[in-house]
Amino acid sequence: MNKKYFIENLKTLFYAFIIAIFIRSIFIQPFYIPSSSMEPNLLVGDRLFVTKFSYGYSKHSFPFSPPLFDGRIIPKIPIRGDVIVFKTPADNRTDYIKRLIGLPGDTIQFIDGDLYINENQILKTIKSKNDVLYCGNVKIKVRTFEEKLPNGRKYLASYRKDYSFQNSDKFLVPDNHFFFLGDNRDCSKDSRFLSSVGYVSFNNLVGKAKIIFFSNNKKKGAFFKFWRWNKSIRINRFFDKIQ
Repeated sequence: MNKKYFIENLKTLFYAFIIAIFIRSIFIQPFYIPSSSMEPNLLVGDRLFVTKFSYGYSKHSFPFSPPLFDGRIIPKIPIRGDVIVFKTPADNRTDYIKRLIGLPGDTIQFIDGDLYINENQILKTIKSKNDVLYCGNVKIKVRTFEEKLPNGRKYLASYRKDYSFQNSDKFLVPDNHFFFLGDNRDCSKDSRFLSSVGYVSFNNLVGKAKIIFFSNNKKKGAFFKFWRWNKSIRINRFFDKIQ
C-alpha cells in the first residue's frame, strides 16, 4: 500500500513537472531582474512574466535552448519600445532584458547625449533633475526624462548627471537583428557594446516582458526574513504593466 502510494505521488510530480515545462516553453516564463540597468522602470528584485508567444518561437524559447530547429516558428516582428528578454549573442546562453530601440536597417547614434534614430533626434522631456538610482551597489545622481519614440511609445530613461554617453559612432542595424538599450543609460551593458552584446538576432529573442507579479527590495531584507516583509516587499509594484 505504501509503495503504491509512493508511486502515485511520483507520477503526480512527474506530470506536474511536464505541465510546468510545457507552460514555461509555450506560454509564459518568470524572469528576475538582477541588475539596475533598466531603472527607473524595472528595479532589482522585480519578478516578471515574459510571454513566449509574442514573437513566435525559436530554440531559445525552450529550456537549455535545444537545437530542435533553425529560425523562428510563427514569427511576429517586435515593436520598437518593447521590453524584451533575449539571449546575449556573446554566449547564446545568458538572459538579458533591455528596451528595443533599433529595427533592422535603422541607424542609431548618440550626439551630445541625445539619442538619434535614422538621424532624427528622439524627443525627451525632463521629468526630474535630481533622482538617485543605483549602478550596482553605488548610488548615482541622474536626470530622468520621458523619451518618445517615432511610433509614439513613451518611457522613462535616466542619464547620469556627472557623466553621460555623450557621443557615439553611428550604429547600422543589420538585417534580422535589433538594437537594445537599457533605460539606466549610463549603467547598462547593451547593444552599444559590440563585443559583449551588440546587435541581437531575431532568433535570440525569448519573449516580451508584460507584467510585474512580485517585487522584493533585498537591500531592506531577504525574502525569507518574513519579519521584514513590511519594509522589503514592494506591494505597490504588484501587477504593474511594463511600459
